[in-house]
Amino acid sequence: MELTAVFKKVPEGYIAWVEELPGANTQGRTLEETRENLQEAIRLVFEANRELTGRDLQDEEVLKESVSVAAL
Repeated sequence: MELTAVFKKVPEGYIAWVEELPGANTQGRTLEETRENLQEAIRLVFEANRELTGRDLQDEEVLKESVSVAAL
């Protein structure tokens, strides 16, 4: 799976987000710092989603499996 990172230059440096992943956004003084921050934001969104799902389904019988998505 590949995601699309968008970087926008602003007076303070850069802001960035991931087109396919709502909530994965960040900022930084340099492009490199912003790239690093965006990697962390992506990890945090995935981690939070897993935690929320786990809480919501803790008393439910569910089946979990890996899924791969082809890039568009």
